[in-house]
Amino acid sequence: MSTETNHLDVIELNVGGVTYATTLGTLQQAEPESPLAIISTLNTAEIRTIFGRDSKNRIFIDRDGVLFRYVLDYLRNKKLSLPENFAERDRLQVEADYYRLDSMSRTLTQSRPNTSSNVKYINEHMNNVTIGATTTMHPITPLIGSNFGPRSNSGYIVVGYRGTFAFGRDGLADVKFRKISRILVCGRVHLCREVFGETLNESRDPDHGQTDRYTSRFFLKHTFLEQAFDMLSEASFLMVGCAASGCSSSTSELGKQTDSEENRWLHYNEFVFYRS
Repeated sequence: MSTETNHLDVIELNVGGVTYATTLGTLQQAEPESPLAIISTLNTAEIRTIFGRDSKNRIFIDRDGVLFRYVLDYLRNKKLSLPENFAERDRLQVEADYYRLDSMSRTLTQSRPNTSSNVKYINEHMNNVTIGATTTMHPITPLIGSNFGPRSNSGYIVVGYRGTFAFGRDGLADVKFRKISRILVCGRVHLCREVFGETLNESRDPDHGQTDRYTSRFFLKHTFLEQAFDMLSEASFLMVGCAASGCSSSTSELGKQTDSEENRWLHYNEFVFYRS
């Protein structure tokens, strides 16, 4: 690429496994020393030495793919726009520092809620409770950042997958006994994050704000059922139920990508885990 490239040209980025499409003009809104702004000034060979490419020849950046959406929004709008009760401000600031977006980093710092002063103000104003002739002073319990009471650590997590059995040509070569397209995770957000940590892909979840809500839009970054079960077991979850069904080979999206033998074995399974 060169500086003469049209600023409206579309460029695809793979950030931590999440794909984004934007224009060179948007990337050029970053500070001149930012790696994002530098992309438009480099040729293909130079880009490879800094970022590399993925299997589809997209520029690959090994950073948090979910949080990059806010970085891109900031470049497009020149203002910070975060969901209500956004809980990953510190991680986003790390990303802003990595991309050398000083203005974004300053905005994150300036817009940070001053919880310490709020707690101090609450504790300095006591709740007067009069019982008969005696007046007792009770400090008000700080509720900053809480959701009206303690967050429950008990609950259900449902793990589901759609798969088949993969066969080699003529059923002889390179036999793979199980073929899973994706492992889905449903449940309360903070429980899912606690259990699966960095293996949880949140890129398809529309709201990254409140953590005490429920979602059915998470999936795992791997396709190993046993790894998912081990992580649930380590977090003291027990399986309390499961269900299985066959899929229609004529309408299954996975079926379109497999041969007729694999279509015969298409299935969908769900496993219900509970922690008391």
